[in-house]
Amino acid sequence: MTEEINKNRKWKKPELLLPAGSLEVLKAAVNYGADAVYVGGEVFSLRAKAKNFSREDMEAGVAYAHAHGVKVHVTANILAHNGDLKEAERYFEELKAIKPDAMIISDPGMFMIARRVCPEIDIHVSTQANNTNYGTFRFWYEQGAKRAVTARELSLKEIREIRDNIPEDMEVESFIHGAMCISYSGRCLLSNYFTGRDANRGACTHPCRWKYAVAEENRPGQYLPIEENERGTFIFNSKDLCMVEHIPEMLDAGIDSYKIEGRMKTALYVASAARTYRKAIDWCLESEETYRAHLDWLREEISQCTYRQFSTGFYFGKPDENSQIYDSNTYVSESVYLGIVAEVKDGLAKIYQKNKFCTGDVIEIMKTDGRDISVKVLHMYDAEKHPVDACPHPGQEIWLDLEELPEEGDILRIRNR
Repeated sequence: MTEEINKNRKWKKPELLLPAGSLEVLKAAVNYGADAVYVGGEVFSLRAKAKNFSREDMEAGVAYAHAHGVKVHVTANILAHNGDLKEAERYFEELKAIKPDAMIISDPGMFMIARRVCPEIDIHVSTQANNTNYGTFRFWYEQGAKRAVTARELSLKEIREIRDNIPEDMEVESFIHGAMCISYSGRCLLSNYFTGRDANRGACTHPCRWKYAVAEENRPGQYLPIEENERGTFIFNSKDLCMVEHIPEMLDAGIDSYKIEGRMKTALYVASAARTYRKAIDWCLESEETYRAHLDWLREEISQCTYRQFSTGFYFGKPDENSQIYDSNTYVSESVYLGIVAEVKDGLAKIYQKNKFCTGDVIEIMKTDGRDISVKVLHMYDAEKHPVDACPHPGQEIWLDLEELPEEGDILRIRNR
């Protein structure tokens, strides 16, 4: 029965698209299951505070991804001002030489420059362009766009209708996981108003996560509670999107690319998300029965990514009051990121540690195939191979003697529970 359902649905394999804010994270995304990664350069990216990619790193990242059969999409999705246009032309000339697979653009002026300077590179229209209907998709297709990203305010039913009313060779990309913005497709003015940092130019300070209260105009200084606890209230703080339990519905909608938000995230977050959704998609394409048999594992693994709380966003209808978080602006973190194995030599594994741990601790080797191997830290050595009991300094070069030898590229972590 399950196989017949799959046959009738005519599911096609979607692209799994992961974020990368640095070359290290790009490699983790590639190794842990991404079909494509999206990155930002040092200009025109909507994550100005991310590390982002220099030209050298972007060239190295494209080469690494392509060597592993993975595509690279470059974001240039700011809403440009007059002073940005000449620099944009120079930047697109640079991208022409680097040869990514696609550029993600939202601004029509930037779109026109990109089409003229590097017509051989596909253009994907960003969610910032508020793509909410099939007429908009058709418009961008006629301008030469290969793909458009749906606005996050759409239901799966609306996305299916878009898919059914646009050319077959135009691709639909939708978010499947990550942070949600309180403002329509990210068009927020709070950051600019409070701090002078423009969200639409990549400098959002995320004031939606700040603590708020109500004040009556004739009672200055008297702050009235809004469902607050002792820490305050966070009325604009939306839950994170998570669709790992709804892969069949995503496949039914005919979406070509599943996008995970998070160019500010660590390699552990990106690798965990990549591996979990890779397994979820592959199991579901094998059979819905296989997928559902592994739901407990999928829920457990996706919770290893830092998150606020999970919701399904707009996909099954408009969010209600339960889609906001009122008592906290902090993330839940169920794993501690220790580092990526940079080298294996003479029975030892080298990492540049991200968080403190000690000799004797039981840690996990996170494998790309879905296995997690618990091992004890037998010995630890510094860069000069002197024995140490702990590594308290972030970025410190450490050589580890573990019960089982990991492979280069494996991620090490400690579970909080």
